[in-house]
Amino acid sequence: MKLIRFGEAGKEKTGVIINDKKYDTSAFGEDYGESFFENDGLTRLIYFLEDSLLPEITEDVRLGCPLGRPSKIVCIGLNYIDHARETNATPPTEPVIFMKSTTAITGPFDNIIIPKNSVKTDWEVELAIVIGKKASYVSEEDAMDYVAGYVLHNDVSEREFQIERGGTWDKGKGCDTFAPIGPFFATKDEIADPHNLRLWLKVNGKTMQDGNTSNFIFNIPHLISYTSQFMTLLPGDIISTGTPAGVALGMKPPVYLKAGDVIELGIDGLGEARQILVDYSA
Repeated sequence: MKLIRFGEAGKEKTGVIINDKKYDTSAFGEDYGESFFENDGLTRLIYFLEDSLLPEITEDVRLGCPLGRPSKIVCIGLNYIDHARETNATPPTEPVIFMKSTTAITGPFDNIIIPKNSVKTDWEVELAIVIGKKASYVSEEDAMDYVAGYVLHNDVSEREFQIERGGTWDKGKGCDTFAPIGPFFATKDEIADPHNLRLWLKVNGKTMQDGNTSNFIFNIPHLISYTSQFMTLLPGDIISTGTPAGVALGMKPPVYLKAGDVIELGIDGLGEARQILVDYSA
């Protein structure tokens, strides 16, 4: 099943994709957020779809993030050896964890705002896991039972804020619009093998990233189990699994994003997204 949210930013309605067509499920009466996943919303939605005549959504409608705002976005740094090496970092022996602000969430085709005083805004295509039930001290053997599904995520980053401003990585990760998510949420059964997915990103038509999740340093069960040792993961929470090589930070010299640049990105089975860079305006 593929879930979407659509309409005006901040007022999105719920929907579903069936046979490549989009349908309005707002009559279901529940957003795709924590309560939905916690209370077996996916199963209840299936029964609703079987008994309902759904209005079709026009193709020109805006798509928002396919999930209601999660309690947190947990990100994994340096989870591909090629990306660690391109940034002159030592491949980690344990997952690197940082948090991304939920106020950074935006739709998959919305503009990305270059923050005020930014000089090093960068891109990162990533596979993101959506947690389906409360997870605390989960074993690796059981970890996949906690996965509800997957989404495409652009972990937009401001490298000066992240690295050079005397603080944690979070400082360069949580700016407004720095978490475009979607176009849709795919339930776990839609993705045969999340450890063998091609993910790619282009800037102004030029391919910058072209990787595969088979090159994870730490696989999905390990990431869920490891993260759950340090915090409780709630239904609807997101774990973004890291990015392959090809970011601006790894270029010699780096060429960072500027207003007017166009990013296109995608992952096998999870669709494609497109974002235009714009300057901050008060």
